[in-house]
Amino acid sequence: MKNILIIGCGLLGSSLLRRIHKKKLAKKIFVYEKSISNIAKIKKLKLPGVIVKTLKDGIINSDLIIFCTPMSEYKRLIIKIDKFIKPNTLITDVGSSKIETTKIIKKFLKKDLNWIQSHPIAGSEVSGPEHGKENIFVDKWCVLIKDQSTKKNHLNILRKFWKKIGSKVVVMTPEKHDKIFSITSHLPHLIAYNLVKSAQDFEKKQNFGLIKYSAGGLRDFSRIAASNEIMWRDIFFNNQKNISKAIDLFIKNLNAFKKDINAKNDKSILKKLVQTKKVRSKIIKLKQDIDKPDFGRN
Repeated sequence: MKNILIIGCGLLGSSLLRRIHKKKLAKKIFVYEKSISNIAKIKKLKLPGVIVKTLKDGIINSDLIIFCTPMSEYKRLIIKIDKFIKPNTLITDVGSSKIETTKIIKKFLKKDLNWIQSHPIAGSEVSGPEHGKENIFVDKWCVLIKDQSTKKNHLNILRKFWKKIGSKVVVMTPEKHDKIFSITSHLPHLIAYNLVKSAQDFEKKQNFGLIKYSAGGLRDFSRIAASNEIMWRDIFFNNQKNISKAIDLFIKNLNAFKKDINAKNDKSILKKLVQTKKVRSKIIKLKQDIDKPDFGRN
């Protein structure tokens, strides 16, 4: 790539900025960021790249454009870039759900333009350019989305790009992607938000001041529930059908646990606990986490 434009320079955008610069993957890196606060942070941190005042300035000079904004911004931005973008420019994004995004792209982007969606499986509960990390994508999965209109040569260009970033690349359809991540990512976040809300409601009702007694379970769920609310609202709305099905499955299993507890069904509940415990070992074996107790905390 000669020049790359990053639209949105929060956690993932600034992490990409750092990594692209470190690996020398572009001659010039342009950054478009609408938040005055984030622009001030980027300047204070002395991050690499050229901040452009208008989208046009970045678009007309870039070979690759990467959307790192909340998904609710896509439509507005697509309508803006459609006027200036060159036919040979490649576009991607880092959004966490894909079916609805695919519909927006196909409806509002010129038919002859090339957008291949990406989903790097990396992130944190914190947001903003000050929290970006140059190695956040290293050895993490990056899903590339392929559909009937995807051109093989553009897919290969993007595959090489993410591999140079340090990611492991896999290709999926948007349908498969959204089904998988409704369970592995979206439902866990929803459960975390709901668990913390339940603790708040319980504290209010009982007047116990229980938050200060947070055990490891509530503490770890509270970290997930501290994630960016705009990003997660967009994910929940965009992957609505799959998340609804995941919630139904969760409620079914939760009711089964409730039934076992109320009946003191020793055999049934121990079987469930042993089976689910195996998942942790599998995650470690697949190198999706480390085997140190308590997530490696000191």
